Amino acid sequence: MGVLFSTQTDKTKAVVSNAGALLISGVRLRIFLVSFTLLFFELLCIRWIPAYVRYLSYFTNFILLASFLGMGLGILAARRAAFRFPPFPLMVLLLTAVVAVNRFELNISSTDVLYFGSGTHGVARAESFILLPLIFTFVAAAFIPLARTLGSLFTQTAPLTAYTFDILGSLAGTAAFFVIGYFALPPISWFAALGLLVLILTAKSKLFLSAFMMIAAAGIALFLQRGTYWSPYYKITLTPAAPSGYNLDVNSIGHQSMIPWRNKEPFYRRVYELFRGASFERALILGAGSGSDTATALANGVKSVTAVEIDPVIMKLGGRFHPDQPYSDPRVQLVNADGRVFLRNTNEKFDLIIFALPDSLTLTSSIANLRLESFLFTQDSLAAARDALAPNGVLVLYNYYREPWLIEKLASMVGRTFGRDSFVSTYGGQGRGAVIVNGPRLSEIPPGAFGPYREETFLPNEKELRVTGEGFFAATEKPPATDDWPFIYLPKKSFPGLYLRGLAVILGISLAGIFWVAPRSTLRRFDWHMFFLGVAFALLEVKALTTFALLFGSTWNVNSLVFFAILTSVLIAVLVNARFTFRRIWIFYLLLFGMLALNLAVRPETLLLQNAIARYLIASGLIFAPVFLANVIFSNSFRETELADVAFASNLLGIMVGGMLEYFSMLVGYHLLLVAVITFYFLAMVLRARANPASAI
Repeated sequence: MGVLFSTQTDKTKAVVSNAGALLISGVRLRIFLVSFTLLFFELLCIRWIPAYVRYLSYFTNFILLASFLGMGLGILAARRAAFRFPPFPLMVLLLTAVVAVNRFELNISSTDVLYFGSGTHGVARAESFILLPLIFTFVAAAFIPLARTLGSLFTQTAPLTAYTFDILGSLAGTAAFFVIGYFALPPISWFAALGLLVLILTAKSKLFLSAFMMIAAAGIALFLQRGTYWSPYYKITLTPAAPSGYNLDVNSIGHQSMIPWRNKEPFYRRVYELFRGASFERALILGAGSGSDTATALANGVKSVTAVEIDPVIMKLGGRFHPDQPYSDPRVQLVNADGRVFLRNTNEKFDLIIFALPDSLTLTSSIANLRLESFLFTQDSLAAARDALAPNGVLVLYNYYREPWLIEKLASMVGRTFGRDSFVSTYGGQGRGAVIVNGPRLSEIPPGAFGPYREETFLPNEKELRVTGEGFFAATEKPPATDDWPFIYLPKKSFPGLYLRGLAVILGISLAGIFWVAPRSTLRRFDWHMFFLGVAFALLEVKALTTFALLFGSTWNVNSLVFFAILTSVLIAVLVNARFTFRRIWIFYLLLFGMLALNLAVRPETLLLQNAIARYLIASGLIFAPVFLANVIFSNSFRETELADVAFASNLLGIMVGGMLEYFSMLVGYHLLLVAVITFYFLAMVLRARANPASAI
């Protein structure tokens, strides 16, 4: 199984003895429960905090980075018996109270990268490079006390045994939040489950105080969730709208309005004005939301509508509360799915396809800087929409695009897809709305009715949303978003200063935390081999997640299943190492480099096979084989380590750095991240060979 620790430092013994008599016994069970609690708390922070810190849902990866830092610091702190830190229940209560009382709002006014909904007025706005580090620090601190317990437990059993039960706990935490998402359970249930886990782990002498603090935190969550609905993606609130209907907010940001179709913005109706009469037989609406686009289509004579929406709760609310009741119409077929996946899987042909304001306010996952709609707005996705059109069909995109360069970029992408200039109508005032139309049916517009696109002057603060520019838009050379570089909201391949400033401050906070928490003797034994394994594995996880999001959808359940599969691959690799002794680990390095090279040679878009089973089997083999091999290497090294807690902390800090390096995908795309993965695994191999030459032969 591994090397049992025969000796401990006095400081480590003191930390272990200070843990007190717990309600549970058994080191393995406690490792499982602590890991379960840590993973559950991590997912709770990622889901709950952005619901109340406006626009933080665009930066949930910062919360993930904070959790890895906090866990790494906590494990290192276990070697300092004199280190004093508030208990975990108090940190949970403080974090909950700070979020509830301050109601922060990020100020993300930069146009280097666009965020829909930003720029509205809040009660406590702060520049992102100030507020993000503050939240990062507070979240990281909340993980330290519980991770410190995990660090002490890792010194009480064989390394692989400890790691096995850590992975089992992480699997349980992932499964628990999958259930929460499936049943759309509200936060009170999350805090109740967290409180139960904490109480199980609490010393009997501190049970009453811990229970009081966890109940108080749950009470705050219960108070805040009044009048809210919770989907797998958002906190949703409804407020009455004039003249009838409701405004729908997600994470306290205005998102949709459920009002009569005649009162909606004029760009909803533009395509029906261009092609008058009941001329559309079958329409596909991607990003159908609460139903306004569907209501407009039905009112304009569309005979059959397929409405696709990724958020099941928003769809249900539209069915219940939209004043036009479009989803009750027998002409409507509702589909709860990712729009890109629907385009790939459908065999139907539509004479009207609408990209209906599919502007999410959240990321696909906390580990990648992808939004829910990122793969919907790529050159490849537009080609899939073109292929789903009937011979005389038309494709329409409309939204508040905010910046002229985004309208230009989208119009050019659509134009290249169809091989002809797109027809564009732009609307001045209220956020630069636009309609982009293309497809075979454009030939019905009489010659001379519209010339090249021209725009009249308008006042930026004009309240009336009216047409200020119209005509055929000639394609430009702006770089298109692709399946490898799915960043429609970046004008070009770049590393926006917004992220650079935030990541630079976070790196400084992390280094300060490490030197503050870790004993100097521990820092001298920092495991750089494990650190580089962590950096590489984080980037490998990013590649796995983004590939599966492309192939199977950017939905919450695909995201959960991918993480569950990764953790299962890790567990199998650990069990293999526990059963067999590999003397020539370099063979696994060669196999790993071979699989990574194969992944580099096979671009993910080539795996978009029509047969879903073949697509799944080939993708799983390509993606999870290197994950398995990487963890055979990791667990083989971890089994031989003399300082399991320091090695594990080093690996967690490496994963945090790997998560920061993910932002380079905005410069090079996701596929070339594999080059960085190969580089960091090579560095890890060299370091292991130097430290233990016998293992490299």
